Amino acid sequence: MSRIRHHCTLARAPAAPYGRVMSSTAITVILPCLNEAESLPAILAALPDGYRALVVDNNSTDGTAAVARAHGAEVVTECQPGYGAAVHAGVLAARTPTIAVLDADGSLDPRSLPYLVEAVDRGADLAVGRRRAVPGLRWPWHARLGTAVICWRLRRKYRLAVHDIAPMRVARRDALVELDVRDRRCGYPLELLVRAAQVGWQVAESDVSYGPRTGGRSKVSGSLRGSFHAALDFWRVLS
Repeated sequence: MSRIRHHCTLARAPAAPYGRVMSSTAITVILPCLNEAESLPAILAALPDGYRALVVDNNSTDGTAAVARAHGAEVVTECQPGYGAAVHAGVLAARTPTIAVLDADGSLDPRSLPYLVEAVDRGADLAVGRRRAVPGLRWPWHARLGTAVICWRLRRKYRLAVHDIAPMRVARRDALVELDVRDRRCGYPLELLVRAAQVGWQVAESDVSYGPRTGGRSKVSGSLRGSFHAALDFWRVLS
């Protein structure tokens, strides 16, 4: 594990059309899902060649697991509710040295993943995406404000120069298990960043395109209530 203290390299992923970035290692893409049957087919079809989809079904009622299997994905079931619980189950189930985590709502383009993988191949312990809204996207103000405040806190308290809370990320599987992120709710990605800073991981942040979800309803930013509960989870991690 890299021991570079509180260092963040900021790189920008090329905009579409995407070039071909190859990795020397196999990649498992963990997709935590709660009722994402509508958006999954397009996401799975867009995964780069050689990337293995691992869908974690977190109590879906819309046939998410069946849709995932029908499109060639491996499926793991996690009954404990919560984003962090689903991600953790995927990390434990993954069998490749390098893993990626990607929201399954279609808002993030899987073709950005190779650029994050490349950053890890070059020495970063963790590569994360910084969302850049596509033209015309209606990004709720409460979600943008909450992210800005949380990232300001990360930069100020932990000297971690990130500007988003890692909705798309890549890391080495064994190192991530060793990091021992314990939050099982919405605070998981934030605790990941905090622990990464505390142990001196090198974190690389790259721009990734952020568009509207392609199906279903957001469990967090889709409502003030969802954003409020997520903010409570985040602030608990930072307290």
